[in-house]
Amino acid sequence: MSQTRPQVTTVVNDRASVDAAIESRFSCRAFLRDKPVSRETIEEILSVARRAPSGTNHQPWNVYVLMGEARDSLSRKVCEAHDKVFADPSLAESYRENFDYYPEKWVSPYIDRRRENGWGLYGLLGIQKGEKAKMHAQHQRNYVFFDAPVGLMFTVDKVLGRGSLMDTGMFIQNIMVAARARGLHTCPQAAWDEFATVVKPHIGAPDTQVLLCGMSLGYADETAHVNTFHTPREGVETFTRWLG
Repeated sequence: MSQTRPQVTTVVNDRASVDAAIESRFSCRAFLRDKPVSRETIEEILSVARRAPSGTNHQPWNVYVLMGEARDSLSRKVCEAHDKVFADPSLAESYRENFDYYPEKWVSPYIDRRRENGWGLYGLLGIQKGEKAKMHAQHQRNYVFFDAPVGLMFTVDKVLGRGSLMDTGMFIQNIMVAARARGLHTCPQAAWDEFATVVKPHIGAPDTQVLLCGMSLGYADETAHVNTFHTPREGVETFTRWLG
């Protein structure tokens, strides 16, 4: 599809809607399973998202869209593996992440924000420290895409550099914003990474690609208590240095 709009002269008249699409994005953890998203809508979202920038326009992203039985059978496979690891933690070595999404050693202030996020969510759900079975069950909600009818998996080729991860991140953000513009919600999920050895064969991703993350896509369950959980953000003054 060729670009038909003159980018340099396009005027965005409704700033409030653009801002609202960004600011209303959150990690939705309960979707309406019985309210499908059409393939046409998904293709529209991906078409918009592909305008994300990338170094030298090399467009490093690959997307795998899972719906119906493809989605359900992957969930069954990964939930089974997740249960096995819970029953026998020594099996975790069999499901090592192929992409170091998180650091090996956490330091402040990042560890503090992570703890605030984790205990904030568990506290909302009434899960107390040490209730491992309940934590396991909540974590496994990732692997059923929080009941969303659509799952997405994102990969890049292993030969590419770290800049490609930044490019793909911008592409993924575009997907989430474009989804909001269509009344949809999303949840980007690093949780799938540790089960890449299960995910990649299922989606047909070659060994030359690395799994970066998954994503749930659908209509939010507005009655679900878990969807009242919204993470805080640092003030602009915390991460900004003005020069000149």
